[in-house]
Amino acid sequence: MIYLHVPFCKSFCAYCDFYSEVCPANESERAQKLFADRMCREIDGRRDEIEASRGLRTLYIGGGTPSVLNIGELQRIVRHLDAGPYEEFTIEVNPEDIVLRGPAYVEALLELGVSRISMGVQSMDDGVLRWMRRRHDSARATEAVRILREAGVRNLSLDLIFGLSQLSPAHWRSTLDQVLALCPEHLSAYQLSIEPGSALAEMVRQGTYVEAPDEQCRGQYEALCERMEAAGFRHYEISNFALPGREAVHNSAYWRRLPYVGLGPGAHSFDGKRQRSWNSEALSGWQRSTETLTDEAVRLETLMLGLRTAEGLPAAWLRAHSETRPLQALLAEGSLCQVQDRIRIPEDHFFVSDDIIRTLS
Repeated sequence: MIYLHVPFCKSFCAYCDFYSEVCPANESERAQKLFADRMCREIDGRRDEIEASRGLRTLYIGGGTPSVLNIGELQRIVRHLDAGPYEEFTIEVNPEDIVLRGPAYVEALLELGVSRISMGVQSMDDGVLRWMRRRHDSARATEAVRILREAGVRNLSLDLIFGLSQLSPAHWRSTLDQVLALCPEHLSAYQLSIEPGSALAEMVRQGTYVEAPDEQCRGQYEALCERMEAAGFRHYEISNFALPGREAVHNSAYWRRLPYVGLGPGAHSFDGKRQRSWNSEALSGWQRSTETLTDEAVRLETLMLGLRTAEGLPAAWLRAHSETRPLQALLAEGSLCQVQDRIRIPEDHFFVSDDIIRTLS
């Protein structure tokens, strides 16, 4: 299981705090070549880890905006990695990049082995997209999907954001209807959060944006769940919906705490047990740091990740690693339910999952 972080963006979205860099146009080609050189050196230095991670053969290229990276440099990195064939090979793309680069770019991705595209649509309301500082509008998102499909993409995941104070129920329903009309195999929907250091955090500080109240966010989440169920999607994780058999293999492995190798600045790695490491956020040359998780950290992480999913956790494990009284109370009130030998959060309580997990913690 391999994650590769591409730290380039053409501009920063209002809500984003992921590590990325905006390179001036006259320096972009040089910066991307240097990045690819450093990625190849990191791959060479971590061959043993990469080999050990081959239990689940997935590759996920995220960012940043990976579709900003020149196809030649992307090909050089993936071919140097030489860890395929992959059960699933995902790359994140921006709709505007797909429209500008056209079918030839998508065909090159497929030839490289990409089997799944994750595209950040975020909204189908042009006013909301402008407020988010996205580079595309709803028409370009629709055009990007057409290009992807005609080029041969058969596994498409789209991202949406809800929980905006200015998002009316009618606009949210319209976005859901328009996105489902694009016939994705997978949908990820995330509640807007105020991340330190983001432009949105500064807007909140200055009073130019007021966060949506919990009740409004909950209403949008419930509308999402209802619409996705009606469309035949399985709600397999709090933020993720898939048509049967199209669940994300790579991301599902994170929630099961399987080992993975993270390459590139800001990327994290995990040995599947206790050892976690991460790269510094520095395009000029990143350094690794490591930590060993305590028993309590392992328990909390297992609890949090497992209860985010529709599968939940083995009942025996949860009873052995939680206090009896709060666990029984949550089961009695319906905040948790037991299905055969597993305990999970029912979908109608997903929105308050953090509170439930906190009670067990």
